[in-house]
Amino acid sequence: MTDMQPPPEPRPALRPVPAVELLVKEGCHLCADALAVVEEVCGRLGVDWQAVDIAGRPDLAERHAEEIPVLMVDGVQRDFWRIDPVRLERMLTADRP
Repeated sequence: MTDMQPPPEPRPALRPVPAVELLVKEGCHLCADALAVVEEVCGRLGVDWQAVDIAGRPDLAERHAEEIPVLMVDGVQRDFWRIDPVRLERMLTADRP
């Protein structure tokens, strides 16, 4: 008879890092507030993010003209106008598939 070892414990899957984008436009006071919130929360959590100026993206400008700033997480619109830091942190720290 041979020694049979139990199968190894399954390793927890790594959580994918969320892709965070903030759609903004120049001269927007709400954008300045949203940039500060996203920078603080993402910085504290170590999550990379980027600001995307809709002036260079006519497709986004047309779609989101009245909603700027817009928070996108993994390509899905999650918030606009005022970005709630508590809600953003929950989105970025929730268990991900």
